[in-house]
Amino acid sequence: MSNPSIRFIEKDKNRAQFFAILRQRVDNHFKENKISKHGNRKMVVKTIVMLGAYIIPFCILLIFQPGTFVGYGLWLLMGIALSGVGMSVMHDANHGAYSSNGKVNFWAGHTLNLTGGSVFNWKLQHNMLHHTYTNVVHVDDDIDDKLVMRFSPHTDVKWYHRFQFIYAFFFYGILTLYWAVLKDFIQFGNYTKEGVNKESKEKNRITLAKIIAIKIVYFSVFMFIPIFVLGIPAGPHILGYLLMQFVSGIILTVIFQLAHTVEETSHPIPDADGTIENNWAIHQLNTTVNFSRKNKWISWYVGGLNFQVEHHLFPTICHVHYPHIAPIVKATAEEFGVPYLENETFGLALRSHIRTLKRFGSLPSLNEAIA
Repeated sequence: MSNPSIRFIEKDKNRAQFFAILRQRVDNHFKENKISKHGNRKMVVKTIVMLGAYIIPFCILLIFQPGTFVGYGLWLLMGIALSGVGMSVMHDANHGAYSSNGKVNFWAGHTLNLTGGSVFNWKLQHNMLHHTYTNVVHVDDDIDDKLVMRFSPHTDVKWYHRFQFIYAFFFYGILTLYWAVLKDFIQFGNYTKEGVNKESKEKNRITLAKIIAIKIVYFSVFMFIPIFVLGIPAGPHILGYLLMQFVSGIILTVIFQLAHTVEETSHPIPDADGTIENNWAIHQLNTTVNFSRKNKWISWYVGGLNFQVEHHLFPTICHVHYPHIAPIVKATAEEFGVPYLENETFGLALRSHIRTLKRFGSLPSLNEAIA
């Protein structure tokens, strides 16, 4: 990944007006209905449910130390809830969308610490790199090749990539574990070296100390205290913890992949001058796909991440409003001849993702094909 110096330039004057008009229409929606763009009571209730489903089972495990299978059931519930906290609470808060109160966003955003993760790194990766340069290889960290996974048609294909559509979900399952153990340190080093992290050396020393402290507290709570203080048998406890991480990792990764690594999306590359000839907002629509917009349960659980088109265009609007502004976005896109990409069901989106993994696993680098 390189330090981004990419510009979006739209030569078509009509298309260049797309986002300004869309933003005005969305703003009018909130003004006319006299509602805030931030969260509401539904958001508060969801936060309580998600955090409760994550914290209460863990307390039960520590206090009552139930049997093995009941314990695994509680760890499973925690894995589902952990994903929900990430998608429905932390995500909105760290975009500034949860509340108009900065302190509320700060504390809700730091629910990421419950997973052992760093808010500092997350904002650089997600808010800055991913949201600005979506699906741009070597800049959008989300589509960089990961170990044995290839997510872009512009990177080198290896022999084992032809099997990635089979083994992908195992690696998805270790995402949150990798995050808790190593990812923050690797990202912090890379972002500092490459200039993405522009903080001073003094501030970075403090940030690194905070990351280390978060890890120490996290693993003390989840491992040291249960095993060495409370005397909970190590084997079942560690297996339960790994089950929670595996479930959470699969859910989180699949949900995010269904928005960008599917058949309909494009992977544009800048020219020699660092220019992508497209309006930034239209770029977002070309690289992002919705799924299951009409499924209210999925929309509730994944924090509106099935409305990724709306989220990428308006990340500071709370996800509880996406179902209401989606018709405005779709109608305006159609008016300007801009594609509004979506898969109607989760199953269709998942199959599209698997086919894309299979295609990327055998497709030679587009750079090689051009050469």
